[in-house]
Amino acid sequence: MHQVPNIKLNDGREIPQLGFGVFQIDPDDTADAVRTALEVGYRHIDTAEMYENERGVGEGIRDFGIDRADVWITSKLNNNAHAPDDARRAFEETLSELGFDYVDLFLIHWPLPTLYDGDFVSTWKTLEEFKADGRAKSIGVSNFLPDHLQRVIDAGDVVPAVNQIEVHPYMTNRELREFGESHGIKTESYSPIAQGEVLGDPVLNQIAEDTGKSVAQVVLRWHIQRGLIIFPKSNTRERVVENFEIFDFELSDEQLDQIDGLDRGDEGRTGGDPATFDLVPA
Repeated sequence: MHQVPNIKLNDGREIPQLGFGVFQIDPDDTADAVRTALEVGYRHIDTAEMYENERGVGEGIRDFGIDRADVWITSKLNNNAHAPDDARRAFEETLSELGFDYVDLFLIHWPLPTLYDGDFVSTWKTLEEFKADGRAKSIGVSNFLPDHLQRVIDAGDVVPAVNQIEVHPYMTNRELREFGESHGIKTESYSPIAQGEVLGDPVLNQIAEDTGKSVAQVVLRWHIQRGLIIFPKSNTRERVVENFEIFDFELSDEQLDQIDGLDRGDEGRTGGDPATFDLVPA
């Protein structure tokens, strides 16, 4: 089994650089998917209140029989719970659904700058409460742009440990990543293979042929060598194993630069634009 490297966060804690994501995994299938991931060797699970499968994450971990302290669990605040009291209730529900008394990392899922009078700072201050009482060991944000990050840095007592954003070869998000890094904020990449959009790219296919790896493995390796934290997801055991086997080869500097060169900026985006995204569950 390959050893997954850790990334040190600005609060001194270390997060496994490769994890397993459960976005779009049916709640009824989540426990089995998590057990499979743990069997393969993953020790980092990324979920969210919005995914409605936190309960399955907790069940999968308990069914596998691993010590809670040996698994890193991330979850995220739902978009309908930004008001402080709502955030407190939502966080308690996350712990209840997971069946554990803490999470390793809790994030504001979206800044929602066009909602809640543009106030995500009070939401951030509420997450600081969860960190202070030990129920969230680390706290961070997701989909925050530089001006959003600067607001919580200026107004808060805790600098976010991570910013989870869309990153892949067609949208490298380099400026946002560099802004975060300049403030000690690590980047987590979601949609690391652009929801499959990059798999047919000729440049990536040539690199895959040259390295004897799949295109997905090449792209995930690019994330790793760029210092990014990733958590690809799959319901297929074969793919879960394949995504884990990215530590037995390295991309050359030239290959890394070739992949960087595929960037399409905002045109490469597959998800929502954080400046305008305003989806709130009923």
